[in-house]
Amino acid sequence: MSFFTALSGLQAMQTDMATISHNLANVSTTGFKKSRTQFADVIASNVSTDPRKMVGSGVMVKGTVQQFKDGPLNGTTNALDMAIVGEGFFVVKSTGLSDQINYTRTGSFSVDDDRNVVDSQGSFLMVYPVDNDGNVTATGQKGLTNLQIQQTSGTPQATSNVATSVQLTSTSSLKDATKFDRTDTTTYNNSVASRIYDANGNPMTMTNYYVRTAMGDPAASPPTTGTWKVFTYVGDAPMRRTGDTGTPPPPVELKFGNTGALITPTTGTLAFDPFIPASGAAQQQITLSLAGSTQLSSASAVNSRSQDGVAVGQLAGVTVDDSGLIKASFSNGDIVPLGKVAMAKFSAPTGLRQVGGGYWQATGISGAANLGSAATDGYGNLKSGQVEGSNVDITEELVNLIAAQRNFQANAKALDTATQVSQAILNIRS
Repeated sequence: MSFFTALSGLQAMQTDMATISHNLANVSTTGFKKSRTQFADVIASNVSTDPRKMVGSGVMVKGTVQQFKDGPLNGTTNALDMAIVGEGFFVVKSTGLSDQINYTRTGSFSVDDDRNVVDSQGSFLMVYPVDNDGNVTATGQKGLTNLQIQQTSGTPQATSNVATSVQLTSTSSLKDATKFDRTDTTTYNNSVASRIYDANGNPMTMTNYYVRTAMGDPAASPPTTGTWKVFTYVGDAPMRRTGDTGTPPPPVELKFGNTGALITPTTGTLAFDPFIPASGAAQQQITLSLAGSTQLSSASAVNSRSQDGVAVGQLAGVTVDDSGLIKASFSNGDIVPLGKVAMAKFSAPTGLRQVGGGYWQATGISGAANLGSAATDGYGNLKSGQVEGSNVDITEELVNLIAAQRNFQANAKALDTATQVSQAILNIRS
């Protein structure tokens, strides 16, 4: 009997050392949760009802219990890396034919070639859809969906109106407008560039070149203080004012009055002929307003500049708040809510089945997953730009390993002693 009692101790300590070794092997595994071996004594059946005559029969492994204490947080530079502080698991779905739902604490996520947010094993991060205000629009298992990061935002709109108010210097020198060459800065006095857009949202540059051609004429009606010519280009193409003729298109004449205000053209508005952008987008027509432009003694400056075109916003960045709401920001200023990270928790998380790769699956012991969102109903908070490290304490595990080794040696000694006793009996001679 003592032989089998010692053997049970050896087997139990071997399991304990295997558990500790597994913990130590995963000391650097993101989101790993250590386990602890639990033991129970074995009492041999005995017909005697006297508890003083009952003899133990060794030990058995009752179970290996996972420890879901939080691990340390490690900072990263990826906004899609997330760590859970408190209870909860991320919900991920495999990309295979089975569409298996798994649960994980490993919050290292990235974007694949199809713009899906996936973990290191290619499983989709599951989220709840949201409206434009970030409110969840579907819940429960059926509400889950995989998260995609859109690359653009907004509907493009071609520029049709441009407004540029400039301040021109009254002390500017005179130049010959017939010798204007936009590649030669000595042939003009000032230039102002404005960003505009074609029908597809592609950016273009409209540039106005200002050439002072005459000083003021006090005898004119009304009196003037300066005359300028404006050459307008979109990209490399000169713009022709509606009704003008000639090649290349003639410049537009500006005149300023005694107060320095623009008096010609009266409304300050210039309408150009339709043109086809260099990008090949649809034909568009632009009206340029120079209203508010002045000629004063102060230095040249742009007082104001605006246009009504709309570009398609390109993805600029992604943020995740503590509640798991994921927002994308775009170059056109749009901020678009994309989804809210789904969280799962269990009534008995120690009953989850480990399937490797940092994944767990629900069992009858753990119960079904309760789904929700971070920072609500007891679910943990999310920390963006961080990942949760392993909760293995190396010092503690090494001490446990020493203890398991000593226990193994003690049981081995008991086994050796039992063997010696048996051998002594066999050696008895009559």
